Amino acid sequence: MQARFDRLVELASRSVARRSSRRGFLGTFAMAITGVAALPLLPVRRGSVAEAAELPAKPTGAAGKEAGAPTKPKIVTDPSSCEYWKYCAIDGFLCACCGGTSTTCPPGTEPSPITWIGTCQNPTDGRDYLVSYNDCCGRTTCGACTCVRNEGEKPMYRMSLNNDVNWCMANDNPNYHCSVSVILGVAEK
Repeated sequence: MQARFDRLVELASRSVARRSSRRGFLGTFAMAITGVAALPLLPVRRGSVAEAAELPAKPTGAAGKEAGAPTKPKIVTDPSSCEYWKYCAIDGFLCACCGGTSTTCPPGTEPSPITWIGTCQNPTDGRDYLVSYNDCCGRTTCGACTCVRNEGEKPMYRMSLNNDVNWCMANDNPNYHCSVSVILGVAEK
């Protein structure tokens, strides 16, 4: 029985050896490994999951039915509030709470020369605006009015559209203090 099995394995091995080469096997194996390694780089749409999680619960009436008239969202006009429309892609502490304004750095800090960009819709006029987010550098972290809104943030391979970078790295004093938002203009569609 053992000899018969050995003979069968030997014949199969010789048959495969006649039809293939080591170089061909290594090439196929390398392509398979490369394909498996590239699998995490494929795009995945997670936005719909996040949008579904952020939807507010529908109000119900006394009988357990949905309330009739939809309500308009409240328009926030306070630049020290994270819900202010210009902060749609900000990540950090609001300079409006740290001694500056929504567009100017507090005294003793300087804006970073490199920034990230977002496109935010102004709810009062319904237009989209290009907004530059600048880190104010030179003092220790402010720590007030934390605001993390990642609308439109791109993965790290698009650094100019990612807000998770310490943009103060270009300054003489790389300490991050807070962030401001400056409108660059109306976004053209």
